[in-house]
Amino acid sequence: MYSMTGFASKTTVTELDGLDLVLEWDIRAVNARGLDIRFRLPENIVFMEKKLREQLAATVSRGTVNVTLKVQYHGGAALGMIDHAVLDSVLAGLTAVTAKAQSMGIQLAPPSALEVLNWRSVLPSGQDFAAIDPANLGQIVAADFDLLLEDFNAMRLREGGELVRLLDGVLDRIAALTLAARDILPDRRHHVSEVMRKALDHLAETARPDTARVEQELALIAIKADVTEEIDRLAAHCAAARALLRGGPAVGRKLDFLTQELNREANTLCSKSQHLGLSRIGLDLKAAIDQMREQVQNLE
Repeated sequence: MYSMTGFASKTTVTELDGLDLVLEWDIRAVNARGLDIRFRLPENIVFMEKKLREQLAATVSRGTVNVTLKVQYHGGAALGMIDHAVLDSVLAGLTAVTAKAQSMGIQLAPPSALEVLNWRSVLPSGQDFAAIDPANLGQIVAADFDLLLEDFNAMRLREGGELVRLLDGVLDRIAALTLAARDILPDRRHHVSEVMRKALDHLAETARPDTARVEQELALIAIKADVTEEIDRLAAHCAAARALLRGGPAVGRKLDFLTQELNREANTLCSKSQHLGLSRIGLDLKAAIDQMREQVQNLE
């Protein structure tokens, strides 16, 4: 069972075609109704997006997932390929901006050397790295992304296990309240019977009711007031939720549907209760089901 929320980051240093490459990954996911994958890749890696998207979709079925990859070039080979004309232009621009800001009383934090090197075109990128074999680069990126996904899914699995533990506790609470509602039914029947008897006594004192009609109406009232079916369905939905928690990795949608059904039965129980004790149980059920819904929203 996986959580839809998760995070992982990874930095890999490798060598390719005489260049020292640094791959910096960041992947984050939050809950969503469907699967929404968003990539932010350097220009010279864009051709890999389809492949990476397929790798991700093979292990994640729901959630909004943001993946960021930064590629940096380090070492003598990379530094020797600096475009000094562009670097001079960037530094001149930074000097002009800093001077203008100071004249307006604004102090700007100076950029680091790495930030300057990462400025577009200071170091070659994209088509400037024509010497790099795209096939080799793609293999390195795909293999590294697989390792990132392992860390990412391991975190989601840990969080999913914690969610299952919490949901088990909530389902225990719902099951106990359902049993309490069933146990209180005899007292409720006695209470409702007393209320009806008093109402009939009052009616007999003030009018001459049609006995047959009264019996029919009482039978209809008894049928409408019966909550046995609601309690049975609460127990059934609770058992179904437990089975789902043990049955598969991606059951968040089904559990979300069950929480709606549980809440519907709890609402009906409260509206038909006619008994203080049963009303309190119904309200406690609604609170527990609301807790369940909050946790289920994070399950894949």
